[in-house]
Amino acid sequence: MTIATSPLKVMTVFGTRPDTVKMAPVVRALAEARPAIEPLVCVTAQHREMLDDVLELFEIVPDDDLDIMTADQTLTEITTRVLVGMERVLAQRKPDVVLVHGDTTTSSAAALAAFYRQIPVAHVEAGLRTTTRWEPFPEEMNRRLTGRLASYHFAPTATARLNLERENVEAADIFVTGNTVIDAFLETAERAERIAEAPEREWHGLDPERPWIFVTAHRRENHDAMPEICRALAEIAAFPRHPQILWPVHPSPRVAPIAHKILDGVAGVHLVAPMSYSATVRSIARSTLVLTDSGGLQEEAPCLGKPVLVMRRETERPEGIAAGTLKLVGADRAMIVAETRTLLEDEVAYARMARADNPYGDGQAAGRIVDWLLARLRGGPLPEEFRAASAAGRKTVR
Repeated sequence: MTIATSPLKVMTVFGTRPDTVKMAPVVRALAEARPAIEPLVCVTAQHREMLDDVLELFEIVPDDDLDIMTADQTLTEITTRVLVGMERVLAQRKPDVVLVHGDTTTSSAAALAAFYRQIPVAHVEAGLRTTTRWEPFPEEMNRRLTGRLASYHFAPTATARLNLERENVEAADIFVTGNTVIDAFLETAERAERIAEAPEREWHGLDPERPWIFVTAHRRENHDAMPEICRALAEIAAFPRHPQILWPVHPSPRVAPIAHKILDGVAGVHLVAPMSYSATVRSIARSTLVLTDSGGLQEEAPCLGKPVLVMRRETERPEGIAAGTLKLVGADRAMIVAETRTLLEDEVAYARMARADNPYGDGQAAGRIVDWLLARLRGGPLPEEFRAASAAGRKTVR
């Protein structure tokens, strides 16, 4: 077998804060693999203001910036702008493979653009699934579409691998790596421990000696339920022990106005502007528990021993439910209040979730992805770890 000697030209494409956080370790690992790899970074700026903060934090300088964001943009507008922008970039850069992440509209559109030019797509965080295409919306269908377009699939867990196998993806094209978000989160948490204490203003008036609950809520399927979520938070803030609530409120017009209307002036509730990623990590580290409808926090918070109550009816991360790090509470006021009360008042229940093993990886996922790409796409034999995984059909990274 002839082994190619030219550098492997790998383009990473991302555009929102979450997928930038998750791809940052991959970008770094690709850069560290020079000269075997020629890395290229393309950002779409689907979320302009939230993207730039993370680019600066992880010291990423894009080679191409599509800068597509406009006010009140629709999913159709995002998709078409990414397709048009990527057509130009791919024609100019001619990458050997395009890496996209997870479930964003940027990822599915970039994968389609690469497919149109017959460039192989590698899907990072591949194989996550819920039972319906509508939840979460549009993320569930985005990742399914990307999965069909991708040639190579980096699954975070053995369960994700099984999902892909059920969809008839070839076993040799799937590799279980762990999730790159754990790489990014652990690195940021370690960095936060090394620096001096953040200034008091970062805690937005919260008492650092008292417990607090970290909250995020913005999913499209929860827009109609936002008043119910807000009323639940007001009830929690009135518990006898007066727990504090820190909520960096998403700027969406379907979220922020409702949150402020119901919760402004409620004692113990602190509604703040979206935080930097590093501030978010520090806030979670100081929190008692997390209430969220986000995807990434379901994997990140358990790294620091924080129980997560998921304000959704379904999760594409069932491993966390099985491990005990997560619990589904939906957007139902009574259930949110009851499960939060249990964790605040029942030490045994709290310890059971806080001490459960996080099933999403060991912080080495990005390196595994780069090693696999070089082995697979440069003609050399697969390392023993990869051969064993392919032969077994599945491999769990813990």
